[in-house]
Amino acid sequence: MSRTKALPVIALLSGAALVLSACSGSGGGGDATSGDGSIAEMAVPRGESGDTYTAPETKESDLIEVSQDKPFTTYNNATADGNNSYNTYALALIQVGAYKLDGNNKVILNKDVMESVEVTNADPQEVTWKLKSGVKWSDGEAWDCDDFYMQWFTSSGKVKKPDGSPYFLSASSNGYELIDGSCKDDQTFVGKFSDKYPDYQDLFSADVLPAHIVEKQANVPDITKLTATSDAAQLAAVAEFWNTKWNGFDKAIQPGSGPYVMTEFVANQSVTLERNPNWVGKKGGPKKIFIKAIPDPVAQAQALENNEVKVNGLTQPDVNAATRLKGLASQGITFGAAPGLSFEHLDLNFKHPALKQKEVRQAFFQCVKRQDIADKLIAEIQSDVKPLGSLIFFPSDEGYKDLYADKSKGSADEAKKVLSGAGWTQGADGIFAKDGVKASFKISHTDIPRRKQTVELIQGHCKEAGIEVIDDTDPNFLDKRVSDGDYEVALFAWSGGPYKSSKKSIYETGGGQNWQGVSSKGYDENFKKAVSQTSISDALKYYQEADKALADEYASLPLFQMPNMWAFKGIDRVYFQSQYGVATYANEWQLK
Repeated sequence: MSRTKALPVIALLSGAALVLSACSGSGGGGDATSGDGSIAEMAVPRGESGDTYTAPETKESDLIEVSQDKPFTTYNNATADGNNSYNTYALALIQVGAYKLDGNNKVILNKDVMESVEVTNADPQEVTWKLKSGVKWSDGEAWDCDDFYMQWFTSSGKVKKPDGSPYFLSASSNGYELIDGSCKDDQTFVGKFSDKYPDYQDLFSADVLPAHIVEKQANVPDITKLTATSDAAQLAAVAEFWNTKWNGFDKAIQPGSGPYVMTEFVANQSVTLERNPNWVGKKGGPKKIFIKAIPDPVAQAQALENNEVKVNGLTQPDVNAATRLKGLASQGITFGAAPGLSFEHLDLNFKHPALKQKEVRQAFFQCVKRQDIADKLIAEIQSDVKPLGSLIFFPSDEGYKDLYADKSKGSADEAKKVLSGAGWTQGADGIFAKDGVKASFKISHTDIPRRKQTVELIQGHCKEAGIEVIDDTDPNFLDKRVSDGDYEVALFAWSGGPYKSSKKSIYETGGGQNWQGVSSKGYDENFKKAVSQTSISDALKYYQEADKALADEYASLPLFQMPNMWAFKGIDRVYFQSQYGVATYANEWQLK
């Protein structure tokens, strides 16, 4: 899975948390094996016009079943332990925001619910979000400035307990921590920034939750009157609800503001969405969408072949599933693949006795044969796949530099040289050790077949180098363990949107998503400069310096940019949007 905000996909989803990249994005393109239009054409939704989106008229249809790798788990995807891509995929239809992304990762204003978003003052920066009048939640309450205020308030990181810990366990405060927010009126939220923030379009684009529910449940008359110095008991009550009470399913407290609302939830299995009767936009598309978790990608392909589902959304690319789906064109199945905004990587935990030693991290990087992994596990889906050389940039981004080619040569000899030079010696078992600490650690990951295969390959690569790698497969690894830092090496993907600033909380010292405990002064200083520039182009050199400083810490090893993979039949057009999933524009789906 991946996360979002920077989702771990833990595609781990954001005012963001990892979400990723520059506004031009890294995506689009791709090929269909059958169908009436090319996959590239399907990347642009019918409702897109220039830099805006308005839901189009769409023919109604009945139930459409969709499969994805992992299950939906929580209505509040903004919390650190809840934030992940598989929630985003359903919530994109339930919770609307200021902006949307098309399949090419172009940022488009959501005109169904927004009048405008404008920089109303350049220095100091001030941004005004003007909400459209008449937008409602499915329970009839207004979708208005209260909801924006609550998102800013809970994600700002400014609301502290007496001991200095945060009341709200938000996945990320990126951007929000710079704002002094206020509601000018019911339709106008004004954010005054303490520093420049060029990625302001990422704010309020997801995770806009119903403030009226929190007010009722926590007995708060008006959430816009809350401040960081409000009564501690009141803040605690709001935080308790926001942090924990939206897990699972309770229709009464989980309304929808988008074209759909959640009507049924089966833990670890499925979620059912139905059209929102109070949706302000044009109605149409499926009356019901049933999203089912099928962890095995080949089983997903079989479900599509057997008419059990109409759409496969494969966040985790899989060679066997791709081969099977490509062979089903004669049955009317369209297969699509395109570069995504997720990247597979290994995070090394700096608390581990061996991994806190830089030479062990260096040796581990050197023994991993990344091209071998890409060739065996991804090339069938994307024939020109190469190891990724950056944690901040994708290869198509301006500013991309391969910082890991020399650091990860796939050479057992190089790895041995590093360890021997630092005083490590090989024991009778062939494993290097020093001062009673062995070069041995576990790689933790979910039960996705490709990830297990990745670990098996790495075990073979590094055994030659005198490094022992132990497999730790845990189907629930991304649910809580990863955000608790409960691992030695974590294998997962970060996923998100087209904003580099969203990576701030992942790698900065003490960052909310920095679960591995890396600390780099060079990264912190340069990233802070990058996100405070007036434009993306001005920020570029600072992002590059931050990227290099992080690479020099040997903290995380990028493996490859993950292609999105999907298939469908009986529907006119479907596209896997990198951050929001295969059902992002399900309101536009029409049966053939």
